[in-house]
Amino acid sequence: MHILYLTQWFDPEPGMIKGVAFVRALEAAGHEVTVVTGFPNYPTGKLYPGYRLRLLQRETVGGVRVVRLPLYPSHDASSLRRSLNFLSFFLAALAYCLLRRTRYDLAYVYHPPITVGLAAALAGLVRRLPFVLDVQDLWPDTIAATGMAGASRLVGPLGALCRFVYARSCAIIAQSEGMRQALIARGVEEAKVTTIRNWADGEPAAAAPDGPRADDRFTIVYGGNLGLAQALDTVIDAAEIAIRHRSDIDVVLYGDGIDAERLRARGGAVRCPGRVSRAEIVGIFAAADALLLHLRDDPLFAITIPSKLQFYLAMGRPIVAGVKGEAADLLRRSGAALVVPPGDAAALAQAFIELAAMPRGRRDAMAVAGPLFYAATLSFDQAMARTLAVIAGTNPAMMPDRPARTI
Repeated sequence: MHILYLTQWFDPEPGMIKGVAFVRALEAAGHEVTVVTGFPNYPTGKLYPGYRLRLLQRETVGGVRVVRLPLYPSHDASSLRRSLNFLSFFLAALAYCLLRRTRYDLAYVYHPPITVGLAAALAGLVRRLPFVLDVQDLWPDTIAATGMAGASRLVGPLGALCRFVYARSCAIIAQSEGMRQALIARGVEEAKVTTIRNWADGEPAAAAPDGPRADDRFTIVYGGNLGLAQALDTVIDAAEIAIRHRSDIDVVLYGDGIDAERLRARGGAVRCPGRVSRAEIVGIFAAADALLLHLRDDPLFAITIPSKLQFYLAMGRPIVAGVKGEAADLLRRSGAALVVPPGDAAALAQAFIELAAMPRGRRDAMAVAGPLFYAATLSFDQAMARTLAVIAGTNPAMMPDRPARTI
């Protein structure tokens, strides 16, 4: 098949699980793939160096053909600017899908935002192009959970758009079983939805347990988005509690996002060095005594598996996490993590202290358990095999004849 991979985000933007490696695997399976995406601006909301907005730009990224379309670059707490970011790429993607000369057999659509799926759904009414929808975030729930200003006003319209897009898709991939069940509860045909969990971004090599460092600090590292959904105030509160009992605990938050400036201004018992390259963060993770994961206490996150969970497991370091639901279950099953309720600073502090005081042999066993669990349940090869099976089961005849009645 000639596949149009439609996604607002793509390499070199960070945290893109289904990036170059994903496309190369599709090509290795015999498919021809063209990525259609926006100009890179995530997570700062500013265009990356070397890029400037234009109507269309073709380039090759990691051996993958990429077409970039214009958008309004933004990633902050303003609902207006974020809406402009989503809507501008929606309009560009819709125009591309309607006016394209290239013939595609299938579109693979990465969601969020749902507006990318809407472009594929509307264009499909005219161009008869079936599409697979990859649901990484459950909208409108995610928008409401982030605390973005004005988000409550968007829930109703976004819910209607989601139902329309779900109905127009010929297949849906959900990144967690909880999301799959939520989609079915919202009226999506059960046979249409397949659970395919994400893998680690780039499949990092597991880090061998290292010896004591010269500074004799116990370093706990978080790496990723510094946003509202991560509720990292809880981490700062926990660090302040923990260091009153163990002054050698060092908590470090690497990354950037809409809450980064406020978190750095608060400071306190954590360090926030900022965003680093992928190569640098892998080395930082490998040198850490433990890796940290935390999400806001929200019902949505009980059915969400954050992408860094797989990355952390594959890194082969002990993990301390403030999460619940499916993510918590996976971490407990792995044997690689101490898990506490999200939003509970006292419990998280106790986990920091427990891990720092733990005998070296037990921590090393946790470090070994992570990659073993990852390889058995969450690997790239397993997920790609299931993804290719979904794609193989699609064909133009599966495209609905009429717009869904639920909008």
